[in-house]
Amino acid sequence: MDVFSAGLTDLAGRRAVYSPNRTAFIDFQDGRRYEYSFRDIDDRAGNLAAWLYDLGVRARDRVAILADNGIEHLDCCFACWKIGAIHVPLNWRVKAGELQHFLQLTSPKVVFVHENSRELFNEAVEPGKLSDKVQTKTEAMDAMGIKVEPGKLSDKVQTFTVCDAGGCEYDSIVSAPCALKLPSTSDMTLGDTAILLHTGGTTGLPKTARISHQNIAWNTLNTVIHDLRGDDKFLNVLPLFHTGGLLVYTVPLFILGGTTVLSRQFDADVTLKRFKEERITVFLSVPTVYRMLMESTGWESADLGSLRFCTSGGAPLPLDLVRRYEKEKGVCFKQGFGMTEFGPGVFALSPADAHRKAGSIGRPNFYVQARIIDKDKECREDQAGELCLKGPSCSPGYFGGSEEVAVMNDTDGWFHTGDVAHRDQEGFYYIIGRKKDLYISGGENVYPIEIERVAQDYPGVRYCAAVGLADEKWGEAGHLAVVLEEGITDFDNEDILEFLKERLARYKIPKQVHILQEMPMTTAGKILKRELQEILKAGAGHGKS
Repeated sequence: MDVFSAGLTDLAGRRAVYSPNRTAFIDFQDGRRYEYSFRDIDDRAGNLAAWLYDLGVRARDRVAILADNGIEHLDCCFACWKIGAIHVPLNWRVKAGELQHFLQLTSPKVVFVHENSRELFNEAVEPGKLSDKVQTKTEAMDAMGIKVEPGKLSDKVQTFTVCDAGGCEYDSIVSAPCALKLPSTSDMTLGDTAILLHTGGTTGLPKTARISHQNIAWNTLNTVIHDLRGDDKFLNVLPLFHTGGLLVYTVPLFILGGTTVLSRQFDADVTLKRFKEERITVFLSVPTVYRMLMESTGWESADLGSLRFCTSGGAPLPLDLVRRYEKEKGVCFKQGFGMTEFGPGVFALSPADAHRKAGSIGRPNFYVQARIIDKDKECREDQAGELCLKGPSCSPGYFGGSEEVAVMNDTDGWFHTGDVAHRDQEGFYYIIGRKKDLYISGGENVYPIEIERVAQDYPGVRYCAAVGLADEKWGEAGHLAVVLEEGITDFDNEDILEFLKERLARYKIPKQVHILQEMPMTTAGKILKRELQEILKAGAGHGKS
């Protein structure tokens, strides 16, 4: 099949023509380092695609993988696109009930399961065991207009095992050349769905976003304009089942012909060593990981000299952390804002503005339109409202079963993010909070992120989060949860409240501070506010009013 007459979805085939011998991926497995050229990736994906087609997988069928951050994810992704199928990466960190929900929702024809996740998968597909939990989730999806197909998953899904030791079923498939001729994908369009990604919702039921080939192409263009070069080497520690791990840099850099180094599990000391050993030029993570690296025993001796920049997203990056990286390692930070449903690259804050515009998410990426709306009217500068986005990198909608689709945009094509924001006179945007996170105390609207940004600067605070809880006097009252820096034993709950009173309006001051051992977080490093509320209601931690 001529790759240039077969449509635009076969990224592995096209990239292998331009740079067949350059290194596409480096994977570490069982203590060994494996390099894969673009030709290797095209061959592996081609073998897997032919095998899937012979198995009965056709265009727009779903193929899922439940595995850690190995080369298998990329094999499956590029193989699916060769035959027009849809790649479905599954989260191995979820509970069995959640996994069953995602499997029912996406109804994959084939699932590749890593041996480490086999027990989780078996529990998820066991008929009847989790039916009550799944029914509750199904009812919630019905309320949103998304239909889930009922049935016994174990009767529908073909599964195949992936293992680290080699010599397993999967390894023989990708390494065995197949004489079967692949079907033409010339009828596939850039508007067809390429990936189904489960959103990292922190306040409600996660949904499944459709990521089209067009979304990937335009996000790549935005990323090239603002970030990447063809000679970059990216170290990926974020999960490939998440938009941050797969689509922020990994796929765009593949299209550009650069190299991605995969980390199967995150280890701070190992990560610091790989910066030097692999001469990494680009790194992306969340503030939680950057703090873990800084607190690692290997931090002092780590050589980060090859880095052009680090990118942080998922949550506001504390300014003290930015300063330490700059002072101690000479590292500059790009910051940004992204969403599973849009891009994911939406806003970018350059290193030059990191101090001057601390707290900002930056300006919209080149091919992204942004506006702030309040009561159907566009807001003026410094006026708060809901952030809305439009552009060709926006998802076409949510997925719900084999046919049903829930549309996400309004009649004018604007995607309503649910984030409350404002912009300044220079066009820099600032996220104030989530509409769902908002709580009303004594008739006043309070956005937790305003409290959190100030509290994060108090000495001894490692992580913090503010939530509203029911209160007889005020309707809702603010509660601040804090995880302390290691070794802090004399933290003063009353003093941090005084610190906040000097910097915030009185109605924003939390009623109580709670000290926790750890914070409930998503795999993307975002704090789970609903779980945190339940923890505080149950009286976990210790605190003072």
